[in-house]
Amino acid sequence: MSKLIVEKKDKFEKGIDIKIDTTIISQNNMTFIAGPCSVEDKIIMDEIAHFLKEQNVFFIRGGAYKPRTSPYSFQGYGVKGLEIIREVANKYKLKVVTEANSEKNLEMVKKYSDIIQIGSRNSQNFELLKQVAKTDKPILLKRGFMNNLEEFIYSAEYIAKENNKNIILCERGIRTFENSTRNTLDISSIPILKRRTILPIISDPSHAAGRRDIIEELTYASIAAGANGIMLEIHPKPEIAISDSNQTIDFRTFERIYKNSQALFKIIQEVNHEK
Repeated sequence: MSKLIVEKKDKFEKGIDIKIDTTIISQNNMTFIAGPCSVEDKIIMDEIAHFLKEQNVFFIRGGAYKPRTSPYSFQGYGVKGLEIIREVANKYKLKVVTEANSEKNLEMVKKYSDIIQIGSRNSQNFELLKQVAKTDKPILLKRGFMNNLEEFIYSAEYIAKENNKNIILCERGIRTFENSTRNTLDISSIPILKRRTILPIISDPSHAAGRRDIIEELTYASIAAGANGIMLEIHPKPEIAISDSNQTIDFRTFERIYKNSQALFKIIQEVNHEK
């Protein structure tokens, strides 16, 4: 078996915590990251940031550079988008999670973000992984939608090999023959990755589902499986979101999911403590 940098040496080895100032993503708390798929205008982003602050959610997500399957889809606002999300995050004391999709825009993303996201399409862009590893930012690494878990871990290794272990793994669904969802959320990957690696693992039900009506159930299933965090796409009016409106939930739905998730996480922690 390969001796991997991020792999647990034994089942009792403690996982690492990702610290950003006083905010921590760890094995022992439930972190929520939420926001629109793409950064929108300042009015919408301010409304979202204000809502998150009220919910005690400290991470806002939003893409300024959007790698899209269709060249005709909205590709993001670029630097303008980074400036908007940084401004509202500073106003409400939130942390920014946003994607770098090429070496060309990595420096700009580094300047405006607190956590740099590497999306599914770039999960095996090894040159980008090497470069992002050299930044002083934590990396949120999404699983490639055609990657098995061994390949996913090796992608994390490209980052860890550059002496950066501030890596958050994200299960966001994989491509299967099933077409009732955008992707198939691989729930089993969460406990497997928790057994195999020292890294915190979050789940992205929004991109897995591609439809808002089952996101709540997928969130709870992810937490029951051991996820350390959840990433969700939210918007005050999902039907008018610039991108991914079908998988975006409204504020009321998020409030319910967030409240129930915190309660469920406590129950799971208690059950695990009794084992």
